[in-house]
Amino acid sequence: MPVIAVIGAQWGDEGKGKVVDLLAERADVVTRFSGGDNAGHTVINSFGEFKLHIVPSGIFSPRAICIIGNGVVVNPKALCQELDMIKQKGIDVSRLRISDRAHLVMPYHLLLDDVEEKSRGEKAIGTTHKGIGPAFVDKVARCGIRMGDLLNAQAFMEQLRFLVDQKNLILTRIYGADPVSAERIYDEYAEYGKRLAPYICETTELLDEALKTGKLVLLEGAQGTLLDPDFGTYPYCTSSSPIAGGASLGSGISLNRITRVLGVFKSYCTRVGSGPMPTELKDSTGDLIRERGREYGTTTGRPRRCGWFDTVVARFSHRINGFTGMALTRFDILDTLPVIKICTSYKVDGKTVDNFPACIATLEKCEPVYEELPGWQASTSNIRQFKDLPSAAKKYVERLEKLVGCPANLICVGPSREQTIEKSSVL
Repeated sequence: MPVIAVIGAQWGDEGKGKVVDLLAERADVVTRFSGGDNAGHTVINSFGEFKLHIVPSGIFSPRAICIIGNGVVVNPKALCQELDMIKQKGIDVSRLRISDRAHLVMPYHLLLDDVEEKSRGEKAIGTTHKGIGPAFVDKVARCGIRMGDLLNAQAFMEQLRFLVDQKNLILTRIYGADPVSAERIYDEYAEYGKRLAPYICETTELLDEALKTGKLVLLEGAQGTLLDPDFGTYPYCTSSSPIAGGASLGSGISLNRITRVLGVFKSYCTRVGSGPMPTELKDSTGDLIRERGREYGTTTGRPRRCGWFDTVVARFSHRINGFTGMALTRFDILDTLPVIKICTSYKVDGKTVDNFPACIATLEKCEPVYEELPGWQASTSNIRQFKDLPSAAKKYVERLEKLVGCPANLICVGPSREQTIEKSSVL
């Protein structure tokens, strides 16, 4: 059976939660491999509507093992609250596993995220203030605390005392903030450790055994390709790798075992936070898309910036991820529009640009070059076969396939599982 990496192909919020929830019906293992509770996946199924931030979207499967991988940073308070919310709806969470190598988001990370972002003023990145960036900084700086450390009380306290002394110097002397207490943090996190201990384990062994026995494994990404710290709109990006290469690193599955890479694209573009977005619509059409699509951040509630589908972004995303197929989500949001535009290239200082620029200063000057297609102005939400779509809707999909260079496997015409057209098999 294949290993399928489900990757956000734009700036995040593409609808990966729905796609993973749908595919998880057939999966044996679902592993979240990046990000933290700064990501939000909305899932609507027979159990209700859920806004997940850390727990893999496959948790609703009656049989799939759900793994929070080593590439995720975990706020244990947020995780416990999320587990309580899921269990209250009658969902079994006993199949959850947490990598003992996943790093912890600590209280001082949240404080540092807040004061650092405020200190940037107009240059603020637009973080979610969830402490994710500082947690990844500590991971790379080799001064983080991992989930497995919660299982050794003495070692945990020794690490904590040393780190709190360091963080308090930064908080008080640089930012003028109040210090944190190592004892209070220890007491709080020791309780989280007791509660989460049954879930914490060596997860690469579970994944290896699943692959050896022919199980179907899904790798669930968070955020999107254009927020990758190497290939995204740096510095307006996230702190871990949401691309296909990150799926290997954040799960412990080697690259040669990943057999499918499904790129999840909205049928238009959105972005939350700061940073350039060439096709952003600051007009009534952008407002219409936002309201029809309820485009407000799952984690922060911030209004998302909306724009036309950008194939310069999509081709770049395809190039670095190697998509074997696309999932086009929120397709029904375009149902009422008389004209639909597709960005095919940019103009910069009078010159045509076909590739996505690395330089933010250049990207900010990019003017989209559009191709116009007629809208279909008919509801697609009840359609389940590609052949039954309006002619203009089929032409839009086919044009995107050609411009991106990748076949469309799934077309989502609504938020629920069943509102999906399988144009071709993901497997």
